[in-house]
Amino acid sequence: MPLNIRHTGFFCSAVLFLSLLLIPETALAQLLRLPDGGVNQKCMAGRRLGVTDIEVRWNAPAVRGREGKIWGTEVAWYGFTPLGFGSYTPSPWRAGANECTTISFSTDVTIQGKILKAGKYAFFIALEADSCLLIFNKNVDEWGSYFYKAELDVLRVSTRQQKDLAKSRDRLEFKFLEVDDHTLELALEWEKWRIPFTVQVNLLNTTLHSIQSQLSGAMGFDPPSLQAGAAWCLRNNVNLDQALVWIQSTTDPNLGGIDHFNASSIKAGILAKLGRAEESKIIMDAAVAKANARELHGYGRQLLGEKKHEEAMKVFQTNFDKHQGEWPTHVGLMRGFSALGKIEKALDHARKALEQAPNEENRKILQDAILKLENGLAL
Repeated sequence: MPLNIRHTGFFCSAVLFLSLLLIPETALAQLLRLPDGGVNQKCMAGRRLGVTDIEVRWNAPAVRGREGKIWGTEVAWYGFTPLGFGSYTPSPWRAGANECTTISFSTDVTIQGKILKAGKYAFFIALEADSCLLIFNKNVDEWGSYFYKAELDVLRVSTRQQKDLAKSRDRLEFKFLEVDDHTLELALEWEKWRIPFTVQVNLLNTTLHSIQSQLSGAMGFDPPSLQAGAAWCLRNNVNLDQALVWIQSTTDPNLGGIDHFNASSIKAGILAKLGRAEESKIIMDAAVAKANARELHGYGRQLLGEKKHEEAMKVFQTNFDKHQGEWPTHVGLMRGFSALGKIEKALDHARKALEQAPNEENRKILQDAILKLENGLAL
């Protein structure tokens, strides 16, 4: 006699329930993401250096009453030691707990002055009493360093640890310390030890590569993005031939671009650096003739930034004459005369500019400038 639908459903549910009872508890646990009980915390930390993304992932053990019994013990051993449990290869410390610690870099970097290619690496440390060997290894999936293979090492560099820190750190942590726009210090801190190393990027090369990559995609059809890329190349005097193509595309009507002052000044600047002075002058003269007061002021500030003080002064004077002293032409003459060391003339225009200031922010800037000029200091 065939089972009806109700009986059939009950039968299937019973079979499923019995099947689950037969599955080992450990297998069921693999289906769930559960807390680890607080013994070793899963951690991650990252920083962007220029255009380079750096990320560290580790399991953070705690001191748990073992202060003074961490370094040079079975917790964090010196050198390379066979770990047992089926692993008999001498292995370095895992720089954390549980799975191996990993560090990733989105571009090439230098570690302690040595080149490391972009990628993700397992990070180990061979500790000694007064030095540390930092190891970057290809096998990012291993458990701790139990299956460490030296032949998979990509880079080994040395550093010296700092001991006896004023305050003991209970949980192992990785800390970033910025040094400048292309260098940072990354340090492992635990108990009273700090193990630092420097990470550096070639800011010019990595930024250019990033810009080129971005402008080879959808941004390559966006005039403001093309202009920003060309302007960066002009400021840094690199990749000028391609930058010229980008800025020409910026004004392409097929891309929705328009011929405006900023684009023209960038194009003129690139042509000048490419040795095409006559073309540059024709474009810049035409742009100046139709520029408004703020555009000319910005161009004068750009020239000051390039240390072209005489050229900047001519632009500021042209702006003042053309726009009959309207805001911000007095500001321009203030900065131009200051750059030429003519402090009294700069102060005169600063006071006139203060009377025209359109908002409190500009008034504050000008008041500070006046105070500086009154003390005989250039801006």
